[in-house]
Amino acid sequence: MSRLNYHHLYYFWSVAKVGNLTQAAKKLHVSQSALSMQIKQLEDVSDTRLFDRMGRTLTLTEAGRIVLGYANEIFSNGEELEAFLKQGKQSHRQLIRIGSISTLSRNFLEAFVAPLLPRSLVSISMQSGRLDDLLYRLQTHAIDIVLSNISVQSDAENKWRCQLIARQQVSVIGPPDKQHGTHFPEDFKNYRWLLPSRQSEIRAAFDSLCGQWQFEPDILAEVDDMAMLRLLARDSGALSVLPKVVVRDEISRGELEEYATLPNIFENFYAITTKKQYQPSALSELLLQQSEMLLSE
Repeated sequence: MSRLNYHHLYYFWSVAKVGNLTQAAKKLHVSQSALSMQIKQLEDVSDTRLFDRMGRTLTLTEAGRIVLGYANEIFSNGEELEAFLKQGKQSHRQLIRIGSISTLSRNFLEAFVAPLLPRSLVSISMQSGRLDDLLYRLQTHAIDIVLSNISVQSDAENKWRCQLIARQQVSVIGPPDKQHGTHFPEDFKNYRWLLPSRQSEIRAAFDSLCGQWQFEPDILAEVDDMAMLRLLARDSGALSVLPKVVVRDEISRGELEEYATLPNIFENFYAITTKKQYQPSALSELLLQQSEMLLSE
């Protein structure tokens, strides 16, 4: 076999990811015919058919899926190298780029980065967004880590490393009230409720618990952002379903109170990274933190 042409391989990789020659050609700013010719040359040189062609749709052959696995590794390493060189290998200052999903507790996020805050030779870039957007940034090495309360699974294209770094039982949180009970649901039937959105794992578990007890909460609001849920919990007088870390400061100031913990309902906190040749030492230190420190009051 002749020496592999990585230009042809890159075009194959680009087409394989979208499965459509026209879309890939637009993204690469080349003509469809030129792109098709590049892939045909790769197949001819390797004497291997990589795609089954059905109209404008391309489906990977078994050999094509194997080649795609190698291409993912090759070009992922290339993107990592490019990001590393842009950051500056010779710089003594480490830049840690952290992405967090918008539903994550800001108290937890602050606790996670706290060990780095006094360090003069570390800079932190923090971004928030949807999980799929953050994973794309992680895949392209635009960020170093994603903090999430949703786990992800690796697949053939993305070798995610999803590490459980903390876990906290979910509580019923409300305004200071010396008369409140602690037994769910009988002591909480006359309250209004603030709940996470129906897309969250906490909400699904809470709805299941309510179903077991045939309890229908009087819902004041459903909120998909923990920062907003925290504010409403503080100001509305309603009960909230939250891990304590979200309202840690309000509880310590006496503005809110933990009424009860909910059985078998937990908030899980994950650190998602990807396989890299180089990882900043400061990031490695963060990942070794004890969960008790991240959730400490």
